[in-house]
Amino acid sequence: MKPVAIFRHSPTEGPGYFAIFLEQHGIPWTLVAIDEGAAVPSSAADYAGLCFMGGPMSVNDPLPWIEPVCALIRDAVARDIPVIGHCLGGQLISKALGGSVSGNPVKEIGWGEALATDDDIARHWLGELAAQPATVFQWHGETFSIPPGASRLFASAYCANQMYALGPHLGMQCHVEMTPEMIATWCEQWADEALAVADLPSAQTPAEMQAGIAAGLPAMRRLSERLYSVWIEGLRR
Repeated sequence: MKPVAIFRHSPTEGPGYFAIFLEQHGIPWTLVAIDEGAAVPSSAADYAGLCFMGGPMSVNDPLPWIEPVCALIRDAVARDIPVIGHCLGGQLISKALGGSVSGNPVKEIGWGEALATDDDIARHWLGELAAQPATVFQWHGETFSIPPGASRLFASAYCANQMYALGPHLGMQCHVEMTPEMIATWCEQWADEALAVADLPSAQTPAEMQAGIAAGLPAMRRLSERLYSVWIEGLRR
């Protein structure tokens, strides 16, 4: 089987639980470290699927790799090779497929809830989880529009577009890939950003985020396992 290519844009925003899930299911993967200067492949043909992780930059920044990544996403979609994106990754997919990325009304940082859309596409991706609020982890200040032809799967009280699907492709604003180690690192690395908005109902302090791991992570893991299970069904084997 061809590997899933996982694109990392920032050293501390790696594949997390997504890579663990692939390994548990015997699916090979390879890391494309954009943050270390790795070249963006010109074609998706060598991969079973593409995964794009998060990052502190904006898709609207004049970075040399953003347009090649968008072109690669369009190539994968044209070849029916599944694409999945987490936070920045979901924004990249939206931009590549005709959507736009702009500032969210507020920053969302920390644990929160998202509510599923009541339709058949959401039920396909979420199964029985569509009937209840989902626990998700957030760290973003921008948001994507739902690209043409895609369907919204989730919204939150502070961000209308939390997740969308287009055929076998999945874009997420939230971070369902988190591990305790990643949360601890982010809380240390970006503590000032979190504390600056911690008075907002959409944000938490680093201490609150870490205290929420015990209850939040198992609940979110059920969501990530469901989403990833549906996504890997479309992999080119």
